[in-house]
Amino acid sequence: QVQLVESGGGLVQAGGSLRLSCTASGLLFSNYRIAWFRQAPGKEREFVADISGSGSGTYYADSVKGRFTISRDNAKNTVYLQMNSLKSEDTAVYFCAARDKKYYMSYVPNEYIYWGQGTQVTVPS
Repeated sequence: QVQLVESGGGLVQAGGSLRLSCTASGLLFSNYRIAWFRQAPGKEREFVADISGSGSGTYYADSVKGRFTISRDNAKNTVYLQMNSLKSEDTAVYFCAARDKKYYMSYVPNEYIYWGQGTQVTVPS
């Protein structure tokens, strides 16, 4: 049974930092690319960042480029999202998701097959 578990969310003031973690079990971790998506109240789920199975390729939404960094430790079956210079518009539930590494990254949530339960990030305005 595949499980993705996010952690590290919380309340942080604007300009602050958080590091999210996504730990996987039940799959050969390095065979999957991992993405972070987020969903704010009343909005659609949107792509944030993606990392290839080896970690050699990373992709970011324009809205987070230069502020967020995605990385992975395959020995720990964990992907991280370092979020710096947080803004109120970053407030959302953040989800990690997995897709077979044979496929390219996607901005479309439905193209990732395994999902975590999400972790809340709140940046008050």
